[in-house]
Amino acid sequence: MMNKGVIIALSSIGLAQALKIPIHYAKTKEWKPDLFLATGGMPSSHSAGVSSLTTYIALTKGVRTVDFALSLVYGMIVMYDAQGIRRQTGELTLKVNDLDELIDKIHEDDPVEFEEKSPNPLKEMLGHQPKEVLGGALLGALMGFAGYHLTKKR
Repeated sequence: MMNKGVIIALSSIGLAQALKIPIHYAKTKEWKPDLFLATGGMPSSHSAGVSSLTTYIALTKGVRTVDFALSLVYGMIVMYDAQGIRRQTGELTLKVNDLDELIDKIHEDDPVEFEEKSPNPLKEMLGHQPKEVLGGALLGALMGFAGYHLTKKR
């Protein structure tokens, strides 16, 4: 049988990815099932996965164990990366795409005025806004708590 912690973490990731579709629809009235496979958006599946595993470990092994310490530190790194470095890379990608469009317009015979586009947080991005990371972490903690109570021996 597969490790219960792995099942709970993967379930949390899947649920977070699935929730991106109705959350996006509620905000934009645009139905985009392809968001299930997209990075970025609300909630963060990275945060949901690591926080559900950390919560499950805390409840099964205790917070004084090496297992919990490893999961907590790893989870913090993943969540920091999701909203920090990966988000900045996504922002930079938008700027590079704008520059490519500008170069194309410069080479045209009839140039058009260039208008820089600002990043839209609902578009596919590499990273997350802090509220998306927090949303994923809360979802994951709830999933870890529920997974623990649903799988513990009575």
